[in-house]
Amino acid sequence: MQEKDVLRRFLFDGLAVRGEWLNITASWQAAKQHHPYPEAVMQLLGEALAATTLLSAIIKFDGNLILQAQGNGSLKSLVAQSTNKLEIRGWARCDDAVTGESLAELLGSGRLALTIEPAIGKPYQGIVPLTGSNLSQAVETYFSQSEQLKTRLWIFANQTQATALFIQELPAQQNEKTREDWQRIEALANTISEQELLSLSCEEVLHRLFNEEQVRLFSAEPISFKCRCSADKVATTIVSLGRETVDKILAEQGEIIADCEFCSSKYHFDKIDIARVFSKALVHADSKTQH
Repeated sequence: MQEKDVLRRFLFDGLAVRGEWLNITASWQAAKQHHPYPEAVMQLLGEALAATTLLSAIIKFDGNLILQAQGNGSLKSLVAQSTNKLEIRGWARCDDAVTGESLAELLGSGRLALTIEPAIGKPYQGIVPLTGSNLSQAVETYFSQSEQLKTRLWIFANQTQATALFIQELPAQQNEKTREDWQRIEALANTISEQELLSLSCEEVLHRLFNEEQVRLFSAEPISFKCRCSADKVATTIVSLGRETVDKILAEQGEIIADCEFCSSKYHFDKIDIARVFSKALVHADSKTQH
């Protein structure tokens, strides 16, 4: 039976290669239920969420990892996020009429950015041109240019689930053996089909591909949808606009309404709410000054 909403890490004993497999089903449904995107955009969002989750499991950080693709096509922007606890969310911005199905057709020319927002410290961002016919190839390009590690990624998504397989060389001294090992594992992994990855369990996939290798499989890690929006975070954004700008908006519209692009929650702030927000911010600023 295929496990749902989990990530499994694995290592090849004696080889400088690691890998991951994942399935997102309920978390995928929860992430997309708020957005009536066209089918091609919805599928690409599922792939982006799968890719981001895989990446968040291999990059050591405590915080948030964001994958963002931007282009000049009918799909303007695609954002997928995962925390180090594998809590995911995502959204896309596109024209009313979307043309094309592949990554290149939907996004046109653009860029792929990978941002790490640690709980402590400054954010780190890597940016590469948006290349390849699909998201897997774009992410592989990012690793070859930014991390200089051989990386392969297979991602498939449909209306009900997204699944992915990931292999990457470990930092090690390159020699003829390590090159041959990587070429063999890559060639075996490259025989996986969309149908197999969408229907087989992790154990079945690994046996199907690497039954002659010594593979060490680790325990399943749960994946879940979680939006981290809140009234307090919106209030902080409002304060950053400045009182004069906010008062102008209130004079024109009577209230400020903020929509969460991830879960479609709406936050309303009238004049009384705004006065309380700025008063609280002033008290907080005075407290920091005194300390």
